[in-house]
Formats: sequence, structure tokens, C-alpha cells
Amino acid sequence: MMTFILFVLVFSIVVIAHEFGHFLLAKLNGIHVVEFSIGMGPTLLSFQKKETKYSLKLLPIGGACMFEGEDGLDNAEKEAAEAAGQEYDDSGSFLKANVWARISTVFAGPFFNFILAFVFALVLVSLNPTDLPVLKDVVVGGPASEAGIKAGDEIVSVNGEKTHLFRDVQLMLALNQGETMEVEVRRDGQLIDITVAPQLNPETGTYQLGVYGGVYEQSKGLNVFKDAWYEMRYCFRATYKSLGLLLTGNFNKEDVAGPVGIAVNVVGKTYESAKEYGVSTVVLSMMNIVLLLSINLGVLNLLPIPALDGGRLVFLLIELVRGKPVPPDKEGIVHFVGMVFFMVLMVVVLFNDLVNIFG
Repeated sequence: MMTFILFVLVFSIVVIAHEFGHFLLAKLNGIHVVEFSIGMGPTLLSFQKKETKYSLKLLPIGGACMFEGEDGLDNAEKEAAEAAGQEYDDSGSFLKANVWARISTVFAGPFFNFILAFVFALVLVSLNPTDLPVLKDVVVGGPASEAGIKAGDEIVSVNGEKTHLFRDVQLMLALNQGETMEVEVRRDGQLIDITVAPQLNPETGTYQLGVYGGVYEQSKGLNVFKDAWYEMRYCFRATYKSLGLLLTGNFNKEDVAGPVGIAVNVVGKTYESAKEYGVSTVVLSMMNIVLLLSINLGVLNLLPIPALDGGRLVFLLIELVRGKPVPPDKEGIVHFVGMVFFMVLMVVVLFNDLVNIFG
């Protein structure tokens, strides 16, 4: 039960931030919001305030911010008004807003996820020490030791990508697939380039460098903002690099999780391991999950796929280039196809979650 409660809380925070971004920019741009809902499926409760209906749905996944005129949503009301000989006021229609107003409204959802992630990152780095990419020790005879890397070295970059956290090094190693790595270290103020070949550990099936780190340091003053940015950067890199592996077929189905998998394998297991250390540890652990999920949702929604915010932005950018919008009915069909695809995908992911948990 506690796992379910925490999952609903964590997921709701991420979704509310996303939908509130759409909601706020719509209001600022004079676009009428028909419904602001949290969850999916049948409505549990709702209330109306001015032109907006606020709803709580049964299934604690997802949410929606529906605009007047979006994908032709107001066609029925318009036709009814015209049939009655009345003038239909569509001044608050999404389609009537200028293109930049619509772009900002659509983009605001993912952007608010990034804002939420940064706020949570600020809190986390203020209360927890940061793992610097400074090596505590190296395994004698291991790949790093043989290549010339020493304890106390600061890893500045891996394969040309800057490393600000020790987790950056771990991420690059995990995604490297065993290929030779170009590592730049700082030793006694000097930068040294070292080539190292990770070694496969047959027991774990993972590639290792044979290093231990990093050195932990508490962020203070303005460094809190810098380290919070590095936390966000790490989550962002982990998200898009993982997506790249997924799209190229380098991830197994066990590596993919939907809401059920997140609830059981992420929230549930994190709670079980954190609860013995007290409420504060549980709260900080859940905040870390919110940070990661918020970055994930922001990045995923910016992908140029129909039905996602990124797909809608593609049509708006086409409008900027053409000087006129794509016909709403045609755009609506494309997004409908995308929505059907995601509904099928949700069923597949749910089945995969159940297999991974009970199989």
C-alpha cells in the first residue's frame, strides 16, 4: 500500500508540473483551457471554474490540458451555435492564437518538467554531498591501473564528454559496450590523456575499469546552483543516451518499464531500502525519483512523435516555414494515429512489466 501511495504521489507531482506548464502559458496567451485533468479513465470528481473543468481521473497515470479548438474540439459547439443562428465566440480557441503563443504553450509542458527537476536538484544537493569524479583508489592489475590511471586522479572527460560527477564516469562506462575509452585526467594540476580498455566481469556481465570513487563534497553557497545543474545534466544524459540504445536495439525488454514496473521496481524497492534509515531518507529518495522521472517526461515529450508535444511542435514549425497552418483535421488524424500507437504500446509495456515482475 505504501508503495502505491508513494508512486501516486511521485507520478502526480511530475504530471501536474507538466500539465500546469501548458495551463499557465495557455492562460497567459488568452487560450481557453476546456479541461485540466490529472489521471486517465473515468472521472472520480470534478468542478467547473469559469471556462475550465478541473478533473481527477481513476487511473493515476498521465494527465491532460485540453484547449478550446485543439484538433477541432470545438467544432460541435460551433456547428450547434450556427444552427441556432447564434454567433460562436472562438476568440479563446487554440487555433486562433498566433503561432508563437501556441509554440510557447506546447513547449511549456516539458519546460516545466525541467524547472521542477532543477528545484528538486537544488534541494538534493543542498542536503546531500556531491560525488566528485576524483578516484579514491584503483584496482592493482585492473584496466585503469594498467593504463596509468592513479588514485587521486580527477577524471575530467571520457571520450571527449566532460565529467562533473563520478556518476558521469559510471554512465559512460555502462553505455560504452566495452569499447576502448579515451580518458582525460587531472593530476597535480596537469591534464593527461589516457587510453583504457574496460574489462568484462564474467560474474556481473558488465564492463569495469577497476576504479573506486568518487570523493564526496558538500555543496555550499552559489555552488549549489552549479551542482544542481550537473545533477540535471546527468539525468538528461542518462535519458537521451538510454533512448539511443533503445532505438538501436541495444536494450533488452527487461530494461524497459512502464507505470507498473516503475511502481514496483523503482519506487517500491527504493522505499524498502530507504525506510530503515528513517523518514528523511525516504523523502530524499522519492525526490530523487521525481527528479529523474521529470527529466524523462520532459525529454520524451519533446520527441518529434505524433500525439506528443514534440509532434505538435513539428506541425507548428512547419506552419512557421509555410506561413500557414496545416489543416486542423489532417493534423488531428496524425495525432490520433499517434495516440492509438501509444495506447497499444501501453498495453505491451504493461504486459512486459507483469512478465518481469511475476515471470
